Amino acid sequence: MNAVTIGTPLSAFATRAVLLGAGELGKEVAIELQRFGVEVVAVDRYADAPAMQVAHRSHVIDMTDPVALRAVLEQEQPQVIVPEVEAIATEVLAEFEDRARVVPTARATRLTMDREGIRRLAAEELGLLTSNYRFADSLDELRTGVGAVGMPCVVKPVMSSSGKGQSVIRSEADIETAWAYAREGGRVDRARVIVEAFVPFDFEITLLTVRHADGVRFCEPVGHVQVDGDYRESWQPAAMSPDVLAQAQQVAEAITGALGGWGLFGVELFIVGDKVVFSEVSPRPHDTGMVTLVSQDLSEFALHARAILGLPVPQPLRLTGDGSAAASVAVLADGHGVPVFSGVDEALRVPTAQVRLFGKPRVQGHRRVAVTLARGADVEQARNRARQAADALRVELA
Repeated sequence: MNAVTIGTPLSAFATRAVLLGAGELGKEVAIELQRFGVEVVAVDRYADAPAMQVAHRSHVIDMTDPVALRAVLEQEQPQVIVPEVEAIATEVLAEFEDRARVVPTARATRLTMDREGIRRLAAEELGLLTSNYRFADSLDELRTGVGAVGMPCVVKPVMSSSGKGQSVIRSEADIETAWAYAREGGRVDRARVIVEAFVPFDFEITLLTVRHADGVRFCEPVGHVQVDGDYRESWQPAAMSPDVLAQAQQVAEAITGALGGWGLFGVELFIVGDKVVFSEVSPRPHDTGMVTLVSQDLSEFALHARAILGLPVPQPLRLTGDGSAAASVAVLADGHGVPVFSGVDEALRVPTAQVRLFGKPRVQGHRRVAVTLARGADVEQARNRARQAADALRVELA
């Protein structure tokens, strides 16, 4: 393998990475890249996004606009392009793939930005077990799809994040509302949705999977709770039998192998008895994986940075002793204004607790603005501590 060379930021020899998406996950990626002396440029659709606050430079553009995206990449001439959100003009990434490493690949970014692409790859090409599903471009097609998969079922825009536009249909009366909500929550002006049969799972996990120059690594499974498709709590490790864990790793290796490239993937799976049902995959650090900021010697963000730079990735080690389990709790704000936090001192008095305030410049509606983290002798203790810290943290919108 060729030796990895990294330059010095803000010099003619800089190794430059452009982050396309500058939220709280991108912020942690930016910090980890800077630990290796990478020059980081953060791009997003709004000013003062979290990763912009720690990057060397930033740009505010509509990343779905191919002209605007192309102009930024031509100006910056990065060696590495790191998509951190779904709403990107992926055809531009393909244009630059012969000049820069697109993480993980331009094709993977295109497939995973669209739930249709990744679902067809998983179910129809790889033969992975998934929920029954249909796609719909109109309210009438949605009614037909609901009839085909049955109720209850879940409706999602083919492109959205953090549960935006996602709802559950339990009766005929819910269909029209679900259609309107999905259209409102989609990342682009595209009225297409996926309707999925509800999976009566025992529990759900995220299997953080790292593809790197020397092979594949798996973190211990992350358990999580979602509300309307948006993460609320996560913990590590999620209790699983060795046989089911091995099956989950096989599914994760199959889907990430089909996508290709280097980097960390968040593979979401439903566990139903002794079966593993594929749900979704993100070709980037996952919100439920924020627990790894305190649970492992190398967080998901550190693993991602190493992989995308072509550096060795060791097996991440879970912390031991009182930190043998860890948990995270998302802190949300509702309304309009600038987040102002109090109770941080009280939150940090909880044993082992840590707090990350994301630095979101404004809240408009319903947004995740912080996360509390804690370790414990077991998952129950870790979750209780993380919840105590979250309960102590108060957010006002100025």
